[in-house]
Amino acid sequence: MASAPAHAPPLGGMRLAMVALFLALGTFMIVLDTTIANVSLPTISGNLGVSSDTSTWIVTSFAVSNGIALPLTGWLMGRFGVVRVFCTAVLLFTAASFLCGIAWNLPSLILFRILQGAAAGPVIPGSQALLISVFPPNRRATALGIWSMTTLVAPIAGPLLGGYISDNFHWSLIFLINVPFGLLTAIVCWLGLRRRETPMRKLPIDGVGMGLLVLWVGGLQIMLDLGKNADWFNSTIIVVLAIVALICFAAWVIWELTDANPAVDLSFFARRNFALGCTAYCLGYAVFFANILLLPLWLQTQLGYTASWAGLISAPGGVVAVILTPLVARASARIDARWLATIAFVAFATSYAMRSGFTQTVSPWDLALPQFVQGIGMSTFFLAMLTITLDGIPPERLPSATGISNFARIVGGSFAASLVTTGWDRREAIQQSRLSEAIGNGGPLHFATDTLGARGLSDVQAAATITRQMVGQAYLLASIDIFRLSAWLSGILVVLIWWTRRPRRQ
Repeated sequence: MASAPAHAPPLGGMRLAMVALFLALGTFMIVLDTTIANVSLPTISGNLGVSSDTSTWIVTSFAVSNGIALPLTGWLMGRFGVVRVFCTAVLLFTAASFLCGIAWNLPSLILFRILQGAAAGPVIPGSQALLISVFPPNRRATALGIWSMTTLVAPIAGPLLGGYISDNFHWSLIFLINVPFGLLTAIVCWLGLRRRETPMRKLPIDGVGMGLLVLWVGGLQIMLDLGKNADWFNSTIIVVLAIVALICFAAWVIWELTDANPAVDLSFFARRNFALGCTAYCLGYAVFFANILLLPLWLQTQLGYTASWAGLISAPGGVVAVILTPLVARASARIDARWLATIAFVAFATSYAMRSGFTQTVSPWDLALPQFVQGIGMSTFFLAMLTITLDGIPPERLPSATGISNFARIVGGSFAASLVTTGWDRREAIQQSRLSEAIGNGGPLHFATDTLGARGLSDVQAAATITRQMVGQAYLLASIDIFRLSAWLSGILVVLIWWTRRPRRQ
């Protein structure tokens, strides 16, 4: 995150209100686009003629390019100015959103999502820095409150809006809706802030470090996305991608530790709280993101839910987080952040454990109840993890440290999205094999066939019905396996948190 511009006086009146509204809208659009496509994946994949597991590239491509772009944000804002970079990024994001809306097949949509994610990189830190700068010092808490609420409301609106659009309009509208708001945001912010540009200076750029970063993150992400359909390491291309990712990662670590101006300052990991906190932050978010991707996918592909209903089922967690977060923020000055992190991981683990009891006849209320519990975890997770991770870091180094932690979180979520869909399909195949063995060719199969035959179904129709039921049950069992594993992982992260030192009160 770039430092807030300090050379111009705060704004006031209607001008302040307009600029603050559209700066917040810039953040809202970016956060919205991290979740709006989740419930729309089955609709998009059906329209483009691809499988649902392949359509997850739409989510992972945005996330990984957004994560890679983050380390460049500080250099861009220092070199060209916060206002100029923010407005340009919003315009590029708007253009990429338009291209996503007119995409003609999956490869073109993935390419445009990569551009969209890269353009989104500077928008959130830029909007935060500019919001702080336009408010007077005694009202900067209000500025941060506005910024924080947009980041909480957008994940609620994403599934709801994405589901409604997918069910009632063409899916392309989930991207095209950004166009008018993006143009307005860029125009209003440029007209209101162009005279408040931050000083520009020539800064060295770590081109080698950024190149290696793109190669190892991109190579690993492509390997994870392709692996499930290419039989993993039995495929030459998967082996090559794995070797490239491993070599580039090792070279990247060595380069960043020895370069005078690293793109990603890995020396932060010498700090105990940063290393453990960042690890827990990344893994906790990865598990969380994997589950918010898997649940709508299962509801729509296996239980017959519409995208709108899948969005409604996903919404309660965000509502609870919006209500509780201001109370948690107020209490955080008096409570050890490790306890807040413990509450988050226990709530996440409880939510996932509750989902492990789902059946194929689960009611909407039973589906929504774990979301309420998850909302409790969301309200404490981000604040607690940042407090622990950034503890003891000097103010002048906070932007760099925050950028690294967000890079790890976003890329971790992207990797998790690929892994969870692969794991889901693999567990389904294993569970279906076990169910087939259990039914066999004996009594249970004959009984089911005879029962369906008595209801007027032919042998072929009866076999298709039994197969469909068995596939649905196998996907249910696969989902339960992932929910149960997620609960255990969240519980283990509680232990990791208590290896950190108690953070100083902020």
